[in-house]
Amino acid sequence: MPEIDRVDELVAKVREGAKYAQLDTGLVRQIAREEMKNQKDQRSALKTTRTRLHRLAGAFLAPKIDYAKWLGFFKDIPLDRPDLLKETSLRMMKLHASTQERTPFLESFYRDSLASIAPVSSVLDLACGFNPLAIPWMPLSEDCAYHACDVVEPLVGFLHEYLTLTGQNGGAFTCNLLQSIPPQKVQVAFLLKLLPILDQINPNASENLLDKINADHLLISYPSKSLGGRSKGMKQTYAAHFERITSGRNFQIRAFDFPNETVYLLSR
Repeated sequence: MPEIDRVDELVAKVREGAKYAQLDTGLVRQIAREEMKNQKDQRSALKTTRTRLHRLAGAFLAPKIDYAKWLGFFKDIPLDRPDLLKETSLRMMKLHASTQERTPFLESFYRDSLASIAPVSSVLDLACGFNPLAIPWMPLSEDCAYHACDVVEPLVGFLHEYLTLTGQNGGAFTCNLLQSIPPQKVQVAFLLKLLPILDQINPNASENLLDKINADHLLISYPSKSLGGRSKGMKQTYAAHFERITSGRNFQIRAFDFPNETVYLLSR
């Protein structure tokens, strides 16, 4: 069987899983092609492809999210009830492991880390997950352009409608950061808990992003505990990673410590 057909067959098998069917096909194909070369047979390649995709995106999402239902919840919120918008946003953020961990300190997280550059006029939120649902807590200008991207296609569709529904300038789109970096010029780019995940797939991914993102500031964060709540020396490991990727790049750096998360604001 030609290699392209074997890759197509592997991609189809990977996407039989509910979580993996949501992921950008280009990303699935990229990882599947690499594992076809690295493994001795398709069965092994299927297992390792799913493992890598799980680490990249699948571990953070609930397996089944009814995006249409949640969009309906947001549509039912009156324009004069920002309290209900926050309440509904918090409920939905708890469906995504990364944002769920941040909900207890959400207000101070964005207020403190962005205070020195507020009000923020434009954002590029990379591998955003449910971060855009936290916009009501962010110190954004009234006309802020918020651009969000992720590899989870139904999530991207939901976020695009959510941003439109809430009157937020900008939009959401699918992006595979291992292949291309969005070109938008923005005041600040968010790379929240992103770099360690990308570096598992490509050890040069973090430095490539730092060099090529077209932003005046980068908001980078690292988890200080695993999804299971264990620290396992993560803070020290990621501090060393951050030191390595920023060495010689002449950023002004501010550091912030939050429960479960360490944050850096890099300014050019």
